[in-house]
Amino acid sequence: MTEQTDHWETSQKILVILAHPDDPEFFCGGTLAKWARAGHQITYVLLTCGDKGFNIATHPDMTPEKLCGLRHIEQNNAAKIIGASSVHFLDLPDGYLVPDLTLRRDVVRLIREHKPDILVTCDPQNLFALYGINHPDHRACGQVVLDAVFPAADNIAYFPELLEEGYQPHMPKEVWCALTNQPNTTIDISDTWDVKIKAVLEHTTQVQDMDKLIERFKSRRTEDSTDENPRYEEKFRVVNYG
Repeated sequence: MTEQTDHWETSQKILVILAHPDDPEFFCGGTLAKWARAGHQITYVLLTCGDKGFNIATHPDMTPEKLCGLRHIEQNNAAKIIGASSVHFLDLPDGYLVPDLTLRRDVVRLIREHKPDILVTCDPQNLFALYGINHPDHRACGQVVLDAVFPAADNIAYFPELLEEGYQPHMPKEVWCALTNQPNTTIDISDTWDVKIKAVLEHTTQVQDMDKLIERFKSRRTEDSTDENPRYEEKFRVVNYG
């Protein structure tokens, strides 16, 4: 597996579509920070605001409505650290994402609206993650994004009502799937690992023990790392259409 960004000779428009606030930072924050520092334009779209991501035992006064507002703030702060240019929310109900035709049309609209060169989402086939069962929203998000890319995004016969809205067909050159168990691309994020961690820690409603979280991330360094020279990587399944 190798890095596949050497062929990007000009600034790329990168659209990140993921399920929840904090997904961009946890899944691929080091890579996104690296791209931002190389001059690429990064836009986030979060399908939900993560309004159910709290434990009533530890947050007895929390409500989904209150949490939604807090997570908007956290995500915007984290995105600034990463270097993303803008953040958008669909604010669909957390935990209830379904890759149906309505959501597929919405994602096709997003692709045609933003016209990304590079599209980032997550692997819908990943049932298990390091922390246990992968969240169903992650899988639903990845599924609906891939279904939107092909065959619908650049085909006028799909969702013709979008043409009436002014959204012309568009196909990204590359689709990068994070949180995958079948990677074909590895990005060395050693130089932006600290940026990733700083951005992750902005999600204060989701981080119960910052020190423990940092240690957990440190434990994921590459096997060839040393204490003096730790190396970190993020892995993706990349599909090329360009």
